[in-house]
Amino acid sequence: MNLNDVYSIATDVSGALLVHCNITDVNGETYDAIHCYRPDDPYGLSPTVGEWIQAHPDFPIAPYVPPTVEEVRASMPALSARQLRLGLLNAGISPSTVSATIAAMPAGADRDKAQIEWEFATTFNRMHPLIATVGGALGLNETQIDAMWAAAVSL
Repeated sequence: MNLNDVYSIATDVSGALLVHCNITDVNGETYDAIHCYRPDDPYGLSPTVGEWIQAHPDFPIAPYVPPTVEEVRASMPALSARQLRLGLLNAGISPSTVSATIAAMPAGADRDKAQIEWEFATTFNRMHPLIATVGGALGLNETQIDAMWAAAVSL
């Protein structure tokens, strides 16, 4: 492996360094990557990155910045339709209640889209507008939706 260029270095939550770099791998392919560097890691690219860091002591290392609530939500795994419906049921919300909530929306394209999503989507993303719209109509706040979502992931 060859380290061709280093673009930036930042710490992560564990104290490791996240090195955004350009590398050439053992197959001869060159590409940008993010390497997780720990000084005690003797394998792979780490020794080369360690040597580079020692040779460039003035290279800026950005401090860890925790993700925003929105970034955490955006990174939540998608739920299958089964997981979503079971998660709702476990939270005391029946699928028929969701259907009724969508049916109570003002007539028009938004209601039609919501109905199609609810009936035919095979997966649901946490940040999809339908989740916020229906969740709000059901009286759920974002934190409650997050908790229900996290619980449904393992169903």
